[in-house]
Amino acid sequence: MSQTETHTLEPRTPHPITLVPGAMEALHALHGSALKAGLSDSLVELVNLRASQINGCSVCVELHARALKRGGASDERIWAVAGWRDAPYFDAAERVALELAEELTRTADRGDAVPDALWEEALRHYDETALAALTIAIANVNVWNRLNVATRQVAGAWKG
Repeated sequence: MSQTETHTLEPRTPHPITLVPGAMEALHALHGSALKAGLSDSLVELVNLRASQINGCSVCVELHARALKRGGASDERIWAVAGWRDAPYFDAAERVALELAEELTRTADRGDAVPDALWEEALRHYDETALAALTIAIANVNVWNRLNVATRQVAGAWKG
């Protein structure tokens, strides 16, 4: 099958977290650690949505867009996440977080995956603990994206 052909909208296997004991609990605990460190749900959902867009994870794009909506985000704000650089809906701290999400998701795209200037700018908006939590949140969503994409999980199927 070429990259332009579509595949059936069925998972190729049960989700790995249902097959490996403790995997779901571990990933949920990692997510919870970022929130316990003081990050807001809305910030975590923003970076989750952006990383999921980059990774082409339809399950997570839908899930995190819905979570943002439930949290009170406007449709315009949600729609603009993919083009956040040119949208007025994000403050400086959110912009740094979205840029960090992009860089940590695309680590192989440049020699210095997270340039010092970006890290230093992030430290102007987040203390070391919050920045560590943000890094964990971004890494965690990338794990979920890769599990979903590899096994062709289908958006909406989780709703039953």
